[in-house]
Amino acid sequence: MFAVPGRALHFVFKIGNRAKNAFFFRNILGMVVLRHEEFTEGCPAQCNGPYDNRWSKTMIGYGPESSHFVFELTYNYGVTSYNIGNDFGGVVIRSQESLLRAVQHNYPILVENDAKVLVSPDGYKFYISEEPQPSNEDPVAEITLHTNNLGISKLYWSEVLTMSMLAESESFIKLAYGPGQAILQLKFLPVPINRASAYGRIAFAVPLNIQPAIDARIKDINGTILTPLTTLDTPGKATVRVIILADPSGHEICFVDEEGFSELSQVETGATQALEKYIMKDPFQLH
Repeated sequence: MFAVPGRALHFVFKIGNRAKNAFFFRNILGMVVLRHEEFTEGCPAQCNGPYDNRWSKTMIGYGPESSHFVFELTYNYGVTSYNIGNDFGGVVIRSQESLLRAVQHNYPILVENDAKVLVSPDGYKFYISEEPQPSNEDPVAEITLHTNNLGISKLYWSEVLTMSMLAESESFIKLAYGPGQAILQLKFLPVPINRASAYGRIAFAVPLNIQPAIDARIKDINGTILTPLTTLDTPGKATVRVIILADPSGHEICFVDEEGFSELSQVETGATQALEKYIMKDPFQLH
């Protein structure tokens, strides 16, 4: 058995209003737009969900995806909202500055089990660790997904996908592929997982020659492969190869090739302006 040399990349959020989300992620959380891409038809790997329509992808975070865990904001033209399930637990961000910006803009700050929480326009929770935002490492510390069976989840993520176990208890496990990467927490939920229509996807980069081995390993355990190895094109940019899995709780996992993705994910000059341009041109939303 080999170890998967993975690198955590991003989590995909479906969003219903780009203007409101641009304000939240930029002006409240303090992230920057890294790149923006427009597509005329649905993604073969359902990157935008089960929609065969025009859509856009906006990558946003605290720094380049080569060194930071970022977020992919997926917008389907004409779809203004999604039903939130209970599969996604939240994101932990070290940035007390986010709370100060929230106060400045009169943005609601919730309190959940003594933790300060900022909720995105679509209902995704960001738990704010009240410490200065680090300048020499990624402020995004942890992302939580829910599971109904910690034992099965531990076996899948640590034994099959070979993520390193960092901590565990009766209610959660924490894993990562390497030091300095955002931690994946799988937390026990005592009620059935409902992914609804807002379900997301977590992405990792691996070397191109590792993807077929992942494919073979998942087939060996009769695991779920949502999208077999396939190439995805982005107009005017690098082509990447992906394989999309689903873990035992149904969480979607994308393994993209490191070689192609490193080229594709370069920070774009003018990404913010591109996003704002398409927000203003959007016939489906008021500005």
